[in-house]
Amino acid sequence: MTLRDEVAQLIFISFHGAAPNSRSREYRRFMGQIRDTKVGGLILVNWSNGRVIQKAEPYAVAAFLNRMQRLAKTPLMVSGDFERGASMRVDGTTVFPHAMAFGATGNPAYSRYEGEVTAREARALGVHWIYYPVADVNNNPDNPIINIRSFGENPEAVAAQVKAFIEGAHTDKKNFALATVKHFPGHGDTAVDSHLNMPTITVDRDRLDRVELVPFKAAIDAGVDSVMTAHIAVPALSPPGIPSTLSSSILTDLLKKDLGFKGIIVTDAMEMAGLVKSFSMGDAAVRALEAGADVLLMPTDPEAVVKAVTAAVQSGRLTRQRIQESVIKILAAKERVGLDRKRFVDLEGIGDVVDSPESNEKAQEIADHAVTLVRNGGAMIPLAAPEKACYLIMPESRSSAEGIGFTQEVRKVAPRALVNTWDPTFSRQQLDEAVGRLVGCESYVVAAFASVGAYRGMVGMLGGELPHALEALISSGKPVALIALGNPYMLRNFGGVTAYLATYSTVPPSEIAAARAILGEIAITGRLPVTIPGQAAYGEGIQLPATRPLPANGASQ
Repeated sequence: MTLRDEVAQLIFISFHGAAPNSRSREYRRFMGQIRDTKVGGLILVNWSNGRVIQKAEPYAVAAFLNRMQRLAKTPLMVSGDFERGASMRVDGTTVFPHAMAFGATGNPAYSRYEGEVTAREARALGVHWIYYPVADVNNNPDNPIINIRSFGENPEAVAAQVKAFIEGAHTDKKNFALATVKHFPGHGDTAVDSHLNMPTITVDRDRLDRVELVPFKAAIDAGVDSVMTAHIAVPALSPPGIPSTLSSSILTDLLKKDLGFKGIIVTDAMEMAGLVKSFSMGDAAVRALEAGADVLLMPTDPEAVVKAVTAAVQSGRLTRQRIQESVIKILAAKERVGLDRKRFVDLEGIGDVVDSPESNEKAQEIADHAVTLVRNGGAMIPLAAPEKACYLIMPESRSSAEGIGFTQEVRKVAPRALVNTWDPTFSRQQLDEAVGRLVGCESYVVAAFASVGAYRGMVGMLGGELPHALEALISSGKPVALIALGNPYMLRNFGGVTAYLATYSTVPPSEIAAARAILGEIAITGRLPVTIPGQAAYGEGIQLPATRPLPANGASQ
């Protein structure tokens, strides 16, 4: 390889999984970056049409990757943020709940199973490298970007789940996938989204050793393949204003020397504001390599990165040996996943791997076991008279499909019960009128969705005038059961509810689990993997047996 070729191997660019027309500008861009620039790999990301996040289709992903692999001189390594399994990015795959739901079950075997299924489905699609598990310890309730992506606030419990997922991803040698822990040295105690600005963690080294670093140490001991950096400043380790991604004190001195990590260090997305607000893309790339990073993920201008890094080598700022150290790691990883023997996806084999009945049943079992009953005033749950309650769905947007699974489960038991959806576009007047029409309800069940996402800058919470509507229901004097589908800290804002359940996820299996729990169809066994300040302590959870049999097709372990 030439120096330019070696530098290009360190760059991973994004793709959406769709198959653009070969005469389109998008396809020509891929041709230029893969055939001419010769980037080393790809990362699958979602795309938005302005209203709804779009996921890829399995066969489209595989077909596109086969075309790109034909263009590449050196086989491409393909990666993806497969949190919640491949379903985070690809439809038609097994839908697992968010990490915090696994934490609530207290059973690392579930994470091991998820690791095995995620690796198998990823490899069937042509993806070799999984950017998961999240090793961040979410001990800040106001964290706007980690939250339910973390297994919880207890370092040892998080470490056990992290270790289990890695073991699962490595179980099947035929479908082996690289696993990644993120976001080093720990993004859990932040209140700023690094997609928007650079957060700062103001704790000392002793605290880092006792909390943040515990899951990372466990991951390294478990043989994790890679570590993803965080665009966060840690003044105890590095000068203020320098993100971990660009800090040799953090990536080389701490991660490599102190913790003994010898695998691949991959940056978090280099397009994020936590990096680009302070550094040009070329300068950031050179600094990241100086700090100890191996893979430069999603730079906004790959060609500018190649030029900047090549110039840094030619000027003596970086050595050719330093570049080759990272290239050797990447090529060895490509060989480890079999890219030297097989780079193309078997399209006909995808349908026999993804979205299996067995894995979906297990994912539902995990969601069922995660449901946590935090409060149960007047023994409201399970509902004694489901058909006399009114059910209110509060999704995150008008165009969302959130609430469909919950509604269908309720209808199986109470087909005539009132189920309404109130979205954030409703005005206060509309909601007041809607509340006024519920006078005949004996009780209220509110299914409120609040996820965590990049570029929001805030913790997921009810939008628009929905908080006002929920407070109006609470003020009615009738029992109100609030189900948090997502952010478990929601109880802080609505402490007057009669009953409170947390599912830690917004996915359909968690909707189904929530409905089953309030109807008494499943035992409630989850325990809080976090503290809800002023409301509930870590580890709390009211345990209840099932009181009503599940429908014949809805068995849960």
